[in-house]
Amino acid sequence: MNDAAVRLGYLADTVRLLYPGPGSPRAYTVLPHAAVPRRLAPRRWWHVGSPVMVPGEGSIAAHLGEVFGRPVETVLHVRPARRANRKPVLEVRSRGRLLAYVKVGDNPRTRALVAAEAAALRRIAGLGLRTVVAPEVLHLGEWRGLAVLAVSPLPVRRRRSAPRPLLLAAVAEIAATGHDPGHDARHHAGHDAGHDSSHDAGHATGAAWHGDFAPWNVCPAPGGRLLVWDWERYATGVPYGFDALHHFFHRALRRLPPPDAARACVARAARELAPLGVSAATARQSALRYLIALADRHAADGHEPLGPPHTWLNPAVDHEESLV
Repeated sequence: MNDAAVRLGYLADTVRLLYPGPGSPRAYTVLPHAAVPRRLAPRRWWHVGSPVMVPGEGSIAAHLGEVFGRPVETVLHVRPARRANRKPVLEVRSRGRLLAYVKVGDNPRTRALVAAEAAALRRIAGLGLRTVVAPEVLHLGEWRGLAVLAVSPLPVRRRRSAPRPLLLAAVAEIAATGHDPGHDARHHAGHDAGHDSSHDAGHATGAAWHGDFAPWNVCPAPGGRLLVWDWERYATGVPYGFDALHHFFHRALRRLPPPDAARACVARAARELAPLGVSAATARQSALRYLIALADRHAADGHEPLGPPHTWLNPAVDHEESLV
């Protein structure tokens, strides 16, 4: 079954979940078209393709109208075919203006991720960050047994790569959010990422990380700031520089197979973390711990997007066993 067919099957299941009816149906359109399904949006006169009839009353759209105190329209994202953390994501609009992005936790795993993101964003909001701009939590609640998180949209005008100094400044600022002895938010990879390892002075374990500081989750903004979204994997208790390593590794995966990308992550760790004041030996050790933490995350998710660990992780870490 190809990606489009899997997406359309998932879309049908999600529509039944979020728009159960009853009520007069409204016409929606799969955009850009059924062969490349990416969004399900209210139908406009210029849309092509067959309409999809979606009930309005008793739907998530009606619920969100109550949350925001005004009539709203929803655009449902048609999620990729194979993702462990796949969950319904919607845009909420009113009179053409984007009000929020909404994530819906529809199983125990995604409900936990939704709750984790809400907690992370609320924590970040109180810290007065100067470089990083994160969404604000607008609503967290339940609807028909589902967890519903609405966050503010960030002012992304067009996607473009962030300069390395800005990325590193953001990594350092996020890491500093973990320096709170009264806070213990270790979860997901952060709990298993070698919290007893030694690091350079001033960079001990207990630094925080965003958890998915990948190129598609960040965007530069005016004033030397960085927009950063998707905070559901935020955690504390990890080695300093994990976010920088994650960003490098996922850039490498765009042009290299996973085993080569993993080896490159270890080989380039010293260069990537040197501007953060991390020694070469510590950087290499952190890269190994990062890759192991990522494999642990995939195992916990029951999903292996890079393949079995013995095919991509072991070649990078086995000969470094003494460092782990």
